[in-house]
Order: sequence, then C-alpha cells, then structure tokens
Amino acid sequence: MIFSEKVASEVARSLLQIKAIKLQPTNPFTWASGVKSPIYCDNRKILSYPDIRTYVKSQLAVSINEKFEKPDVIAGVATGGIAHGALVAEEMGLPFVYVRSNVKTHGLNNMIEGELGQGKKVVIVEDLVSTGGSSLQAVAAVRSANCEVLGMTAIFTYGFDVARDNFKEADCVLVTLSHYDVLIQEALNENYVGKEDVKYLQAWKKDPGWIK
Repeated sequence: MIFSEKVASEVARSLLQIKAIKLQPTNPFTWASGVKSPIYCDNRKILSYPDIRTYVKSQLAVSINEKFEKPDVIAGVATGGIAHGALVAEEMGLPFVYVRSNVKTHGLNNMIEGELGQGKKVVIVEDLVSTGGSSLQAVAAVRSANCEVLGMTAIFTYGFDVARDNFKEADCVLVTLSHYDVLIQEALNENYVGKEDVKYLQAWKKDPGWIK
C-alpha cells in the first residue's frame, strides 16, 4: 500500500538526487543473492542529508498515524531500519527497540534489543523491502515476543509480486512512502534515464532473474 502519491514522488526525487538509489540499466549491479539488478538502493544515505532525513522521518510518522492504530512501541529492522526507526520513535514520543537479523550468539542471546514488554502493539520500520523475507523475519520475532504487530512502514519497495504475496501470507500490512514504478517515472522526468531504459527497467521488475 502506497501512503501518498505526492509523497511517493517527492521521496523518489530525493533518493535519486542524493544517489541513495542508483540506476544502471546498461551495467547492472550484483546483489548478495547473485541477482543482476539495474537498480541499487542504500537508504542509509538519507541520514547524511538533514532536510531529506527530516522529511522522511516525518512522513513515516504520519503514515503510521494515518494507517495504523496508535502503537505502544516502534521497532526498527537491522540494520537499515534501525536509525530511521529510532528517528520515528523520537518524532512520535514512543519507546524504540530493534530486531536483529539473527539471534545474538553471546550474552542474553537476544533477537530483539531494547525493552519490549509482552502484549505491546508494535509498528515495524524498514528502510527497504525487496522480497520481504528479512522484513517478515522481524515481524515473526516481534510476534514471538507475545506482541501484536500492527503493520510495517518502509521508505521504499521494489513492488515485487513475491513481496506482496509474502506479506499477504504473513497477514501483515505494508505501507511504503515510495516504490519502484514512481521512481522510474521520476527518473524519466528528471532525465536520469531515457525511454528505452524505462522499457528495460520495467521488464526487470516483472522478472528480476532474467538478467544474467
């Protein structure tokens, strides 16, 4: 679910401007999974730009207020969602925890860091959703702590069908500030890519494994 088309366009333009998102249709990146991708997203860069950081923080908070019941706690997903989640929690005056990608192998063997009491209502903040695998692992961890996940809000999603299906299966609402289709349109409008590039980028989204 997109939060707002106006916000989606503004966030997409900002991500392109600061090169938090890079598009290389003719020289694709290689993701950790081995998938060749014409797009690379690193939303940590937002943190270095105060105006954009403030805008993203405020819109994530507004999306939570408008789309979800008021949470007791904000949770960030390690690692990219930690800083953004903490900023949102500060904006909303709420407690903050973060969810590790794996159980800590020493000390208390925590998966969730911070104070999260049982029965709390939680909104999870993520920076980027691709397939939804790691994001939904965080959802499962919070639920395992006997808390209710109201949903997840994220800065950007590629909008893959597999992600939509995974979130539906997990019965978790996902709200995002921006997404791939809006990004490509803004990239065309701002001359980051040409019309032939757009065809290539749209084809990749339909079948992200086709680039070898």
